[in-house]
Order: sequence, then C-alpha cells, then structure tokens
Amino acid sequence: MNTALQLCKLQRPGNGAKRFSCMVAMLVTLLCSACSAAEAPPTAVEVPPTAVSAGSCSLGLAQGVSDQEAIEKVLRSEGELVVKQQIDPLMALWAEESSVVDAHHTAATDTDDQLWTGKDAIRHRYVRVVFPGAPTEITPSDLQVQIDGEAATVTASTHIGNEVSKAGDRWQLIRQDGCWLIQNLTYNLEEQK
Repeated sequence: MNTALQLCKLQRPGNGAKRFSCMVAMLVTLLCSACSAAEAPPTAVEVPPTAVSAGSCSLGLAQGVSDQEAIEKVLRSEGELVVKQQIDPLMALWAEESSVVDAHHTAATDTDDQLWTGKDAIRHRYVRVVFPGAPTEITPSDLQVQIDGEAATVTASTHIGNEVSKAGDRWQLIRQDGCWLIQNLTYNLEEQK
C-alpha cells in the first residue's frame, strides 16, 4: 500500500491518465491487503459422536467388578427402572437385536408364545403392557448365572409385588465392547398351578 501511494505522489501534475491508473493500482492494493488481512471463516470440524454407554456400562459400576456382579446389576436395574418407569435408561440395558418372550407357563412348547422382537417392540411392551400395571417392586432372586465367553444365561425367580415366579425367567446377555447387555428375556417359564 505504501509503495503504491508513493508512486502516485511522484507523478507530475497534469498527467491525468497516469494519475488515474495510479489511483486504480492504489485501490487494488488496498482491496488486496484488506482481503488478505480478513480472517478465513473457520472450517467445520467433524466431531466423532460420543459413545453412548449401554448395558452394564451405563450403571456407574466400579472399575474391576466381576462379570457376574455386572450381570446381576443389569438385572436388578431392569426391575428398578421398570418400577420408576424410566424408559430411556431401561432401554439402554438392551442390545439392538433383542427379544422378549412370554412363554405362557408352557416352557415345553413355543406354539403359544408371545414374542416382541427388536428394541422398538420391547419399548412398546414396557410402555403399553408393563408400565400401566404400575409395579411397585420387581426383584430378581435365586440367580443362577452361567457365563460362556461373551454370552451369559441367567435363570431367576422374580418377585413382582406379592407374586413370585420361581425359576420363571431366563435372561440371555451378551458382552459388547466390555458391557453386558440384555439380549433376550423369556418369562412365565414356570408351570401354572
């Protein structure tokens, strides 16, 4: 900018064409310096999505808990969250490809089973079938946990209020990214009296 201004001052009076071109050069120089001084707009930075904690990892368990402790906490939390009717944390306990089966007290046959497949169907079951019953207590007990690598099967009795389903529930869990998630619940396995 200073160089263009000095050149314009050196021009002799009366030479209009040179003076005009000098002014244009000064204007171009001024615009160029203004553009180069302007800060470039920030570029969008792609931020990877935050990992959503799921299953046992969503429960704030202490570092180093055993697989059995994590699995038992998942099942106890499922009951507690049903009582509180907290659907989002409840659904975080479930694997994507999961299912719930009502065996209708006929464990030997599956012809009368009622099946909910996928998290959307399970969510619907909780909201439309389970929550309206307003259970005040759901406690799994007598847990028989069998762990086989990344999979676990748990047979449990469930206390829902005064009702006890002795060995009536079978839970299947899977470990994904170090977290235990519910993959399947089959309930009403006990024979009806």
